Amino acid sequence: MYAVPWKVDRSDTRHPVVTNVSADVLDTVRCFIGDRHGRARTDGFGALRPGDAVQVCLCRADLSSAIVTLAWYRPGTDEEFLWRFVL
Repeated sequence: MYAVPWKVDRSDTRHPVVTNVSADVLDTVRCFIGDRHGRARTDGFGALRPGDAVQVCLCRADLSSAIVTLAWYRPGTDEEFLWRFVL
């Protein structure tokens, strides 16, 4: 079993903060944002070490339908993982 390595702080709904809460460096981290109006954006964050946090900007997204998808690779593997969250 592989636990989801993310914690999301939704204090600021337009700018949620995603933190790597695992003990692993997560590689090639990307964020895909989409909503019901077809607005889409991709942000690349590179490698995130344990404890690293990034802010996701949802300023142009419709928050009632926005879906944030995080993609990353575990160290030493070529397996890509995806995890989605909504506000």
